[in-house]
Amino acid sequence: MRARMEGDRVLGAALQPLGALVPSVGYIPDFLTPPAAGGELSDALDLVRGTPRGRIVRELTRLGERRALPGWTVTLGRPGDEGLAALTRALDAYFGAVLRPHWPHIRAVVGNDIDLRTRTLLDGGTQALLNGLYPLARWNPPVLEVDYPVRRDLLLEGRGLLLVPSFFCWRRPTALADPALPPVLVYPVAKAPLDITRATGEGVVRLLGRTRAAILADVARRDGRTSSEVAEAVGIAPASVSYQIGVLRAGGLVDSQRAGKYVLHAATALGLRLLDAR
Repeated sequence: MRARMEGDRVLGAALQPLGALVPSVGYIPDFLTPPAAGGELSDALDLVRGTPRGRIVRELTRLGERRALPGWTVTLGRPGDEGLAALTRALDAYFGAVLRPHWPHIRAVVGNDIDLRTRTLLDGGTQALLNGLYPLARWNPPVLEVDYPVRRDLLLEGRGLLLVPSFFCWRRPTALADPALPPVLVYPVAKAPLDITRATGEGVVRLLGRTRAAILADVARRDGRTSSEVAEAVGIAPASVSYQIGVLRAGGLVDSQRAGKYVLHAATALGLRLLDAR
């Protein structure tokens, strides 16, 4: 990315304002992640441009408690100020240079997750859908307990909860910081397809064996995988997959949960750490 920035002035210029407002960890102003009902980038950018000044001030004040902000953010959203227009141009430039070439793959991965969740909902209802979020979240009626980086309670108070699968969310779900906004839970989808040999490393292959290492890498690609899906991906018989998953489950590397008529397998935190240890 550094070499790309040095060779692409438009991208380099776009990253400067985005880097000021979008830290790699921690709080990100909610107005930068608007709901885009139309599903197009232009719809989301229109919402960013139309953010009320009062909201911008509140959210940037919160961000400013955690990091120093550049001077141009002081006038952001004022009448006649071009800061929001410049910010949306930066978002558009970043998307075009970095994400657009990979957008068909990203949409396909998110679409696969939506298909799985829809199938689970139709077969088993809301309870099966929420149970299927495990291990990212645990449905303990009437509370959905989420593996969240900080402790917080979000009361729906009769409002619905929008589940948003995200290619860019990593390891654990996230949500909008402002509890007054419509409740949203953004959860990570698998970054498939993975290169199994790169994802596991030869050390994991020697430890688990090539078949079990491949199965562990495959179930880590999604929040939930059926045995038949794993068998097709890895290229072994379903009966063998069931046995090997049982071994991984006994070792604490895989967890299996029933969702309607399906049993979904997911890598545990220990399994994910093992895949990362390469």
